[in-house]
Amino acid sequence: MPASAVLRHSPAALLTTAVVVPLALAAVADGIRLRRRLAEAGRDRLTGALRGESWTPRAQRLLARHHDQAVVLLVDLDHFKQINDTHGHAVGDLVLAESAARLTDWAGPRDIVGRLGGDEFAVLTLIDPRHHQLRLAHLIRLLAEPVATGTGPVDVAASIGAASPGTAGTTDLSPLQRAADAALYEGKHTGRVILAGPRHHTVPSVNGRRAGRPGTATLRQAA
Repeated sequence: MPASAVLRHSPAALLTTAVVVPLALAAVADGIRLRRRLAEAGRDRLTGALRGESWTPRAQRLLARHHDQAVVLLVDLDHFKQINDTHGHAVGDLVLAESAARLTDWAGPRDIVGRLGGDEFAVLTLIDPRHHQLRLAHLIRLLAEPVATGTGPVDVAASIGAASPGTAGTTDLSPLQRAADAALYEGKHTGRVILAGPRHHTVPSVNGRRAGRPGTATLRQAA
């Protein structure tokens, strides 16, 4: 009998197989159950953040209850395509997951973090108006910390636009998001959080997004 056949049927080999295979199957099953629970909770499978359709109604409810402290944030990761192209999509996924974790830690248990798609996130946070600049400056520094990966740290950065009912004169989430989007665009790649002012609330929009933003050119109904 060949040695390989003896090894395959030896007690030690059989014991290893009996232990390793069930553990591997259990890990796969756990992963499937986790993804299913995230989907049922309306959460993004990669980051654990709320998906857009789940984030929006929750954010609107929190906004209605705490409009005096509410701030709507839109967050874009800078040069994310370059991270994917240079380091691969596995590292890109790690950057997305870590960025979402940082947003969640910064926001705290009362606030709501969502992933709108790609490398874009939305946050409905409660901040005392006196502390806007301090809290938002802390967030931009937090998101700019390098992300540790198996091949070394990866430099990251984010652009952030913010809008509050006090400036907008409305507690409607949609115009606040549009203003935050316009503020984000103004501050893109500057390393600063832009808090929307009156001029940002008059920027032309298409279906709730700043005109000229990727994907809006094919949409005809103005918001």
